[in-house]
Amino acid sequence: MACIWYGVQAWIGGQCVTLMLRAIWSDYQDLPNTFPSQSTNTRDYVSFFLFWFGSLPAIWFPVHKIRHLFTVKAYFAPAAGITFFIWAIVRAHGLGPIVRQGSKAQGSVLAWGMVRGIMSSIANFATLIVNDPDFSRFARKPKDALWSQLITIPVGFAVTSFIGIIVSSSSAVIYGGTPVWNPLLLLGRFLEGANSGERFGVFIIAASFTLAQLGTNIAANSISAGTDMTALLPRYLNIRRGGYICAIVGLAMCPWNLLSSSNNFTTYLSAYSVFLSSIAGVMICDYYIVRKGYFQIRDLYSARKSSPYYYTFGFSWRGYTAYICGILINIVGFVGAIGKPVPAGARYVYNLNFFGGFIVASGVYYLLCRFFPIPATSDTWMEVGDEMRNPSVAYGAGEYLDRASSEGTDNKYDVKADEESGVREREVDKI
Repeated sequence: MACIWYGVQAWIGGQCVTLMLRAIWSDYQDLPNTFPSQSTNTRDYVSFFLFWFGSLPAIWFPVHKIRHLFTVKAYFAPAAGITFFIWAIVRAHGLGPIVRQGSKAQGSVLAWGMVRGIMSSIANFATLIVNDPDFSRFARKPKDALWSQLITIPVGFAVTSFIGIIVSSSSAVIYGGTPVWNPLLLLGRFLEGANSGERFGVFIIAASFTLAQLGTNIAANSISAGTDMTALLPRYLNIRRGGYICAIVGLAMCPWNLLSSSNNFTTYLSAYSVFLSSIAGVMICDYYIVRKGYFQIRDLYSARKSSPYYYTFGFSWRGYTAYICGILINIVGFVGAIGKPVPAGARYVYNLNFFGGFIVASGVYYLLCRFFPIPATSDTWMEVGDEMRNPSVAYGAGEYLDRASSEGTDNKYDVKADEESGVREREVDKI
């Protein structure tokens, strides 16, 4: 899914590149089309390829070095979004005409429309929910990751959504007719009859959005895909190689077909949520309810059959069963979303796809773990938090830690070793 989303984000980045080139050369809009596809044309594909190709160097850098890109993005992208927001309001002659527009939906149609909008918004950042450990593992302590995300994700997405709604609604006031749902298309309309100052403004905003798309693609997609592929084939793949595989798949999956209309895009987002909600349900239930925060850190990196995380031939059948159950509850409704006739009840269930998949997956996983208990759990909350110091996941590390303790370090390690299983349980006490 990260590979598919990489292609979608790259296509949106290509639209930003198109705006930049149109702001410089107005004739770029009329580039001759040699594509037989009705979903794209030569101009848009060239812009997409330029963005895709320009993103490849960013994948090369390690995670801890690419953070400087996010620092630059944190300054420029919000400034550009706010500028676009103000510009749209000014062209609509104030916020009043925008918010006073009447609603065409009433009653249950309006209510379910709001529910679908909420589900699409959750699906948009669902990837950040399940890929959070890819970045939080670099935090010094759990609270460093908690507060930054607890504030920035809800507030950031809420503000961004508000700006998008107002900007899109302003297009109905400025140009009349149906609102332009894609802010980039509206920004393109600002180029029609624009003077040099307005063209420069469009270029700066589009360049900032391009930077934002690059950062989002690296953070939410290439790194997460690379991390997962590394876990799948650690002998052959690392995060960098996995990121490049993700980029290749994103190019090959023809993302313009998913973005050919707003309906196709929201349908894709809903499908994305179906899969990620089940993953989130299993992960959260396993950590907070089944294990109560307890992990044997060293065994997480062990491939020995005696490891409590080896499960059955290296696979957790409980997790996969719960994951599939979480998907199945939404399958019928998803078929209806792509145009096939299905019962009305299935459509209503699908409208709550993220919550439905999350609840079913977590519930099934909890029941399976109750009837078929797993090892390395705790009866009370036992999360390894700020007290953990100098952890080692190497076999034979116990002797080194014992020697370090005898030489007078800040921490004293009580290591109980079982050489046959390779399991060490370490208790850390401050002297």
